[in-house]
Amino acid sequence: FVPCVAALCSDEAERLTRLNHLSFAELLKPFSRLTSEVHMRDPNNQLHVIKNLKIAVSNIVTQPPQPGAIRKLLNDVVSGSQPAEGLVANVITAGDYDLNISATTPWFESYRETFLQSMPASDHEFLNHYLACMLVASSSEAEPVEQFSKLSQEQHRIQHNSDYSYPKWFIPNTLKYYVLLHDVSAGDEQRAESIYEEMKQKYGTQGCYLLKINSRTSNRASDEQIPDPWSQYLQKNSIQNQESYEDGPCTITSNKNSDNNLLSLDGLDNEVKDGLPNNFRAHPLQLEQSSDPSNSIDGPDHLRSASSLHETKKGNTGIIHGACLTLTDHDRIRQFIQEFTFRGLLPHIEKTIRQLNDQLISRKGLSRSLFSATKKWFSGSKVPEKSINDLKNTSGLLYPPEAPELQIRKMADLCFLVQHYDLAYSCYHTAKKDFLNDQAMLYAAGALEMAAVSAFLQPGAPRPYPAHYMDTAIQTYRDICKNMVLAERCVLLSAELLKSQSKYSEAAALLIRLTSEDSDLRSALLLEQAAHCFINMKSPMVRKYAFHMILAGHRFSKAGQKKHALRCYCQAMQVYKGKGWSLAEDHINFTIGRQSYTLRQLDNAVSAFRHILINESKQSAAQQGAFLREYLYVYKNVSQLSPDGPLPQLPLPYINSSATRVFFGHDRRPADGEKQAATHVSLDQEYDSESSQQWRELEEQVVSVVNKGVIPSNFHPTQYCLNSYSDNSRFPLAVVEEPITVEVAFRNPLKVLLFLTDLSLLWKFHPKDFSGKDNEEVKQLVTSEPEMIGAEVISEFLINGEESKVARLKLFPHHIGELHILGVVYNLGTIQGSMTVDGIGALPGCHTGKYSLSMSVRGKQDLEIQGPRLNNTKEEKTSVKYGPDRRLDPIITEEMPLLEESNVILGLFTIIV
Repeated sequence: FVPCVAALCSDEAERLTRLNHLSFAELLKPFSRLTSEVHMRDPNNQLHVIKNLKIAVSNIVTQPPQPGAIRKLLNDVVSGSQPAEGLVANVITAGDYDLNISATTPWFESYRETFLQSMPASDHEFLNHYLACMLVASSSEAEPVEQFSKLSQEQHRIQHNSDYSYPKWFIPNTLKYYVLLHDVSAGDEQRAESIYEEMKQKYGTQGCYLLKINSRTSNRASDEQIPDPWSQYLQKNSIQNQESYEDGPCTITSNKNSDNNLLSLDGLDNEVKDGLPNNFRAHPLQLEQSSDPSNSIDGPDHLRSASSLHETKKGNTGIIHGACLTLTDHDRIRQFIQEFTFRGLLPHIEKTIRQLNDQLISRKGLSRSLFSATKKWFSGSKVPEKSINDLKNTSGLLYPPEAPELQIRKMADLCFLVQHYDLAYSCYHTAKKDFLNDQAMLYAAGALEMAAVSAFLQPGAPRPYPAHYMDTAIQTYRDICKNMVLAERCVLLSAELLKSQSKYSEAAALLIRLTSEDSDLRSALLLEQAAHCFINMKSPMVRKYAFHMILAGHRFSKAGQKKHALRCYCQAMQVYKGKGWSLAEDHINFTIGRQSYTLRQLDNAVSAFRHILINESKQSAAQQGAFLREYLYVYKNVSQLSPDGPLPQLPLPYINSSATRVFFGHDRRPADGEKQAATHVSLDQEYDSESSQQWRELEEQVVSVVNKGVIPSNFHPTQYCLNSYSDNSRFPLAVVEEPITVEVAFRNPLKVLLFLTDLSLLWKFHPKDFSGKDNEEVKQLVTSEPEMIGAEVISEFLINGEESKVARLKLFPHHIGELHILGVVYNLGTIQGSMTVDGIGALPGCHTGKYSLSMSVRGKQDLEIQGPRLNNTKEEKTSVKYGPDRRLDPIITEEMPLLEESNVILGLFTIIV
């Protein structure tokens, strides 16, 4: 809340400032805060000190801002403010939680500042009414003094003509301050001084000023670095930048007749309409009328506003503000603001406060009491038989401008603007009583609100902060006056005051109370701030923080703020992750996946959906099917971006790597009369330790007989089938042209069917030639060139919901060398509308074993088998170390004789034994 000053410029004056890509009002923005203390006298003639006083100068517009345009501006401001890259977050430890939480929320601060600045002036308060008006003309005009007269008449017409209800003016006798703008590089300085002397004679030395600017041409040396203090202010008011810089500066450099085509930064053009030197009809927050429904702020495409801000920022990055100004010019502007404030504005405010005070003192006697008595006599009471519901439509009385109650409010607002909070509180408190007596609820709520702020800001805190004043004001604004904008301002102020006193619980309750369905953006921001209140308490309430971050993320998503929604869900995930709240985790991961996909963060989207699928889900079958389809859809889009990239890991089905079995040799063919491999082992039989031991002993006896009773030290029992019980510490031997069968154990953790197609083994092979030299060429996934290793492909493999099933995949080595079986590769899909097969559930689209996939993606899973834990040496016993498991790394040897048997030979062999 700072004193507001209007600016009314001639066309020529506006042209001079436009050379710097700035309007006159924007030219002053970086220098509008005083660097020294100022003093003034209060009505009791006591010296009052004002510190860090700031004034707000803006061009006059005669139309209030549209609510839709304000919503768009706020939406753009929040979209354009994101966490800084590489920002180190605060680590908050609360119980078992270590949370990385953003230390600041610049998007909320930008929203709050923009919201307060964009509020239209109201009749029930005077804080943002114009106290003064700067009338600006150029020294290069033919008759500058005459131009000042025209500007003065125009200001008077705007303020006092009934055709203009906007903007609002503080008092009828507005301070007029005459500014002569002189272009140093192009103007006649002697003429400017002469005109200024004439102005001082006419307006007084304290009512006018000669401001010299543009000391340098825009063709300044490239190595000269002049600071640009305007950029930080212009980026905040993005709507104004969009409406001006998209058209204005471009015409300066490209159009010879640029003087007639310039657009003011406050939405004022230079056409003369109805005698106005500027077009006051368009407010800077006025939306352009368009027949395109997609341009509506209330339309479905909320992302448009966010993108427009980014495009505007990109377009403005190359613009140099103040290109014609030197550091001396900066000092001149700063000095001008100080002179205006010291000699013009503050004496005017001091005089106004004294006049208001004198009026109130004189009216406190007979006239005031007579007025009250007359009103009581004729009405019997203040508002007879009128309940609070009867006031809801009108929000109470409408006072005439000269009403004593409004004069008290004016005096209170003036005192507040100049930081005289003691006197302001007294006036607000008095006004509050009068407004409540008259049941003027809107006026009463405004007085309560500012009385609470004044009490808080009083030096030395003579009285506690009256939070109940704010609560009453909020309830009145929201429930009786139906004015959510004023209620929101009240909440924003009160929450900051409560947080500054470490009353986080009360602040959170206040913020949550104002969330509603009428504004998703406001609700999201307030819920997020409430969450931060919960985590900043002396005893942090972590779960409440997470819960309200989820609510905030949901509302951000509804408001079209996808990045902020994703950030909120990621923040909350820190609390829910790994705590056994699987349904909550699923919801958060699903939303993170959706939002990441929308923002084209595809890797994050895949990761989030993957987490849903790999956890032991407690969702229903239908929900699991939806999660799986979302994952497949997102993954398919990711894979299309890099079709030649490496195959990524698929989360489903689960593979029990330790249960993998490897069989070397041909399958047994037990049909009568056929020959079969002379072995007792097959994949169809369970492992029997006693039988394995018997065969091992029998083999040792045979070797012993062959070697004259001695078993060689390098002897190892033959193992045709390797599993978790066998000794897998050595590289197994496989023979060229004999198949290697790998049995992989799959498990489907979901309640929906998984459909795998083109399932085969993933391998790596180091061939060896007969010269003994290694060929380091690596073959992977060779399906069309099976000259090294042939691979069997299972075209269709179905796994029902929550079913465990094994797949037997074969490799056919055609060359000696080292083979490494890495994993399995397949297409993962699901059949829509089915849960199970094999007669349990109907499968639409199934015809004689052929299934129609709803969607599928290609990927792989690695087979990583952990070897046995080592427990032989002392070091191994005192640490956790595991030995190798070589069952998937066979060495392919040259062809060997294969012993086969028939049933007859087997019978004779049995008799002999």
